[in-house]
Amino acid sequence: MRFSGAFEFPPDKAKANDRAIRLEWITVGYLVSAIFFIYITLGSSQAMKAAWIEDILSLVPSISFLIVARIRNRAPNERFPFGYHRAVNVGYLCASVALAIMGLYLLYDSVSKLAAFEHAPIGLVQPWGEPIWLGWFMLPALVWSAIPAVILGRIKIPLARQLHDKILYADAQMNKADWLTAVAAMVGVLGIGFGIWWLDPIAAIVISLDITHDGIKNLRTATAGLMDARPTVVDGSAVDPLPERLRTELLALDWVRDAVVKVREDGHVFFADIQVEPSTNEGLTSKIERTARDLIKVDWRLIDVIMMPVEKIEDKRRADKTRPDVRSGSKP
Repeated sequence: MRFSGAFEFPPDKAKANDRAIRLEWITVGYLVSAIFFIYITLGSSQAMKAAWIEDILSLVPSISFLIVARIRNRAPNERFPFGYHRAVNVGYLCASVALAIMGLYLLYDSVSKLAAFEHAPIGLVQPWGEPIWLGWFMLPALVWSAIPAVILGRIKIPLARQLHDKILYADAQMNKADWLTAVAAMVGVLGIGFGIWWLDPIAAIVISLDITHDGIKNLRTATAGLMDARPTVVDGSAVDPLPERLRTELLALDWVRDAVVKVREDGHVFFADIQVEPSTNEGLTSKIERTARDLIKVDWRLIDVIMMPVEKIEDKRRADKTRPDVRSGSKP
């Protein structure tokens, strides 16, 4: 028995989603300004180049979220009978791949510059007729690229938890950590100013490692989601409790002897596949129908429930432990 349809946020989640969309538009506008200010003060500093590329990459999760927000709630159709919710996973994967690739490229580029002993000079500019060291313009540009981003990141994190949105959470984490990039780039710029040239490529290496770490971490989570791994909470720190909640609800029913619950995560929504071992077959069809309707109300993220009665539920994990080891020739 299946119950599914067009997905709609509950009223409180709809407000949180609208706020998240507004914040992402603000983030895109802010990041464009930060990218511009760093570009016009870029110079030849390797650390500034790394900070500039990271700001460009920071646009990817925000833009992915905004694109996916327009796609994910489309009604199911003949071509996509389960709807478009997995667009969230695809967007998350694209953002993660972009981060990982650019992080590795920056790491290679920075290490190469350090190994070649390339000294990156920061020259003088004359915006008002008097020569001024370009580094004095780089530093405020880096401050602008950090402080608002940290504030935006902290605001987005509770929204990401409310909406169970991993793209929004990854974006918030990147924004929140932008101060590390800015500080590293400042160290590189000041290093050049004080004649310690090697601080610049080292700062760039630190930034590229941070980008690569974010990319690989998010790539693992995105890939696990596409492979229908067990659903986790939005930060990936623990298994989501929903499958156990559903099983507890089922075992509390007098007509259910045992149950197995599998939950698939598609973006911010869940699909449940349930097998039940009934204690009686009397009125089974109506019981399954009523129970499925009740279960779908347990959590706002659950939009589809499939229930199937079986004669006997076997614990496959326990069966695997008692299965003969063919390689060793052992017997049960």
